[in-house]
Amino acid sequence: QVQLVESGGGLVQAGGSLRLSCAASGRTFSRYAMGWLRQAPGKEREFLAAISWSGGNTYYADSVKGRFTISRDNAKNTMYLQMNSLKPEDTAVYYCAAQYSHSNYLVFRSGDDYDYWGQGTQVTVSS
Repeated sequence: QVQLVESGGGLVQAGGSLRLSCAASGRTFSRYAMGWLRQAPGKEREFLAAISWSGGNTYYADSVKGRFTISRDNAKNTMYLQMNSLKPEDTAVYYCAAQYSHSNYLVFRSGDDYDYWGQGTQVTVSS
C-alpha cells in the first residue's frame, strides 16, 4: 500500500503558474505508475496527466497538453505537476493517484484505474 499527500495548491491569477507535489510513502514508489486528476464543484472528476513508474512515458489530456507537465523523482518519492498559463477554468481540487504496475512504460488514463489516492489540494485561479 502507498500513502499519498498533495501540496502546492493555492490562489493564483490567470496566466500564472503553480507546481503541485505529491509525496508518497509506504511501498516501493518506483513501481507505481502515477497520475493527476481534478474535480471542480458540480463537475465530474477529470483525468489530467499520467506518468509511468520509470518516468519514461507520459500522457496528457487535451485540456492541459502544452500547459501542464508531469514529472517524478523516484529518489525523493515525489511526483510533480507544473502548471503554467493557468485559467479560471482550471480551478478545482487536484488529486494525485497511484497504481502498481509491472511495466516500466505503462500509464493509466482513467481515474478508475487507480487504487490509491491523496486527499487533494485546492487550486483557485482568479480572473
